[in-house]
Amino acid sequence: MGPLLSPLSRGRYDGCVSQPLGVAVLGSTGSIGRQALDVIRQLPDRFEVVALAAGRNHELLARQIAEFRPRFVAWEGDAAPALATLPDGTQTIGTEEMAIACDVPLIATAGAAGLMPTLAALRAGKPVAIANKEVLVMAGHIVRKAMVDGGGELRPVDSEHSAIWQCLWGEEGHAIRRVLLTASGGAFRDLDEAQLAAVTPEQALNHPTWNMGAKITVDSASLMNKGMETIEAMWLFDVPMEKVEVVLHRESIVHSLVEFSDGSVKAQLGVPDMRLPIQCALAYPERMPTPPAPALDLAKLGTLHFGTPDMARFPCLRLAMEAGREGGTYPAVMAAADEVAVYRFLDGDIRFTDIPIVIDATLRRHTGVADPDLDAVLEADAWARQVAASVATGAHA
Repeated sequence: MGPLLSPLSRGRYDGCVSQPLGVAVLGSTGSIGRQALDVIRQLPDRFEVVALAAGRNHELLARQIAEFRPRFVAWEGDAAPALATLPDGTQTIGTEEMAIACDVPLIATAGAAGLMPTLAALRAGKPVAIANKEVLVMAGHIVRKAMVDGGGELRPVDSEHSAIWQCLWGEEGHAIRRVLLTASGGAFRDLDEAQLAAVTPEQALNHPTWNMGAKITVDSASLMNKGMETIEAMWLFDVPMEKVEVVLHRESIVHSLVEFSDGSVKAQLGVPDMRLPIQCALAYPERMPTPPAPALDLAKLGTLHFGTPDMARFPCLRLAMEAGREGGTYPAVMAAADEVAVYRFLDGDIRFTDIPIVIDATLRRHTGVADPDLDAVLEADAWARQVAASVATGAHA
């Protein structure tokens, strides 16, 4: 069937463009959204913000609107006083409309909120810069159909999938033997089981190398994010789950690798800075002349380390990969249960080590649908959220 990506042609940016590309940033107040706006600030002749959508950080959104003066905006909840008056020419619309009212939408929302705008953009033939894990995890087969039917494309923003994507440029027709996703191990990679049970949300949010939002930072600490990425890789690069592996790499310099049929291995390296994959996704197939991150100095680093993840120590990784192999509605249930469990942990309702307990209990109660349509996926998502919210873990026993 082929990857969910545009043809792997190459291009070169020479500073001559007719007009800037219009970008819609969905999730503009989150970590990825803010870094995307950093990239756009540095290349005003290349990119223009035409739409901004955010959650409930209305004050920051108001400042972004004042700076970029987009044509369209959207937010969750009632408007704060800061959003009571919008600039002339700026109007509110839904995120699905927003995703098709631009040249390139960047989907940087968390959870299921990114699914419908992604589908709308792909069906309209748009290239979508995708930074939302759950979209492909919960509905990869539906996303693929939308892409094929509409003629759109996906450009991965996650550093790992961006690395694989870049490794595949110029490799059309060559068989992939393995995809190797690197994982830093997260904030708790050196803690024992007793220490893991006692960690606080504040500790979980202190990632050793990346600056990310709260939910994905906790997922990084549990390695759930890496489990979700194995499912994403299956859909993005059209490889079966058995060809997707995870390797621990604490320095976060090698962002991922691809092994080809002849044994050759390609890797993409860079400093851990999300602005590089963001810029790559927005500008494809061009390479911008302005580096968005510091240069990599391998001599200064000296040594890079790699290892094999312990599935017993990282049960969320195991649960995600099992759900990916099971397919159907199981990945959607897993992703929804994880989202609920993470926020229960951040709210102090359960322990960090209870997160996989909630996910496992929810998956065990689920009766899967093998080939779900969109309604079945959304129904499974809603069901899993309700169940995960009610799972008792004994955290306060």
